[in-house]
Amino acid sequence: MSRITENRHTPVGRTGTHPKRWLYYNSIMASGLLPALRKFARVTLPVLWRAARQLFHEMAGALFALFAVFGAMSAWRQWKNHPVPWVIAFALIYALMMAAFSFLAFRSARRIR
Repeated sequence: MSRITENRHTPVGRTGTHPKRWLYYNSIMASGLLPALRKFARVTLPVLWRAARQLFHEMAGALFALFAVFGAMSAWRQWKNHPVPWVIAFALIYALMMAAFSFLAFRSARRIR
């Protein structure tokens, strides 16, 4: 007997012409695939969407906190080098506004259910 007829599970490429015998079409498997995919999507997609929204709010909060730090550093630098009151006030207002946005973004990330 030849190797092709003895071993039906030999993958393509080793013998050249013999197909993979362990892969076959099962009609029962195909009929249950779409309901399983629908159930998977119903369960998984809301969880992934909630995680993506929470991550977005946390990243926005971190970015606003970084902007607040840069605004505070700018006010400090302006006060140390050549104090101009309106520039210092503008930098401090900007830093406070960015800190408030950061707080609100982190709070909304925590409230996502």
